[in-house]
Amino acid sequence: MEPGEALGIAAQIAVALAGFAGVVVVFRRESVHEWSAVDKLRLRFLLTNSILPLGFCMLGLLLLTIRPVPPATWRWCSGVSFVVFVVFVITSGKTFRRLNLQEVKRERLTSIVFYVFAGIGTPALLLQLYNTVFLGAFWPFFTGIVFRLIAAVFQFARMILLLPE
Repeated sequence: MEPGEALGIAAQIAVALAGFAGVVVVFRRESVHEWSAVDKLRLRFLLTNSILPLGFCMLGLLLLTIRPVPPATWRWCSGVSFVVFVVFVITSGKTFRRLNLQEVKRERLTSIVFYVFAGIGTPALLLQLYNTVFLGAFWPFFTGIVFRLIAAVFQFARMILLLPE
């Protein structure tokens, strides 16, 4: 599969997931402002993990339109992905630590999921850095996109299956 095709498909999935976030919000009884902090964090993860891959796909597709395609295209994309992912990790970590400790203790699965995805996301993050510095290949950049889409699908499933707090 060519990079342009893979990015196009991933962009479609990202748009669908962002749309599903709207479905989650509409079918809840209370407005978003009345949600618990944990539920708001889940929604934030769902939106972020669908919007960021869309942006990365668009960046990759934009760079593929340049003729001839610059040899450093995937290095640039992975570099941008690395920087954005680091900012996301820092802000997500701060938000998670600010949650009401009683809420997090009551729902241990939230902590477990947070740390599992952090553990899986760390190699994905390091792969972006490795690709920026050494490889310059498409697949590591695309791996970061796929990881974020899987995280968004997981958050969507959790928000649909879990009852409101």
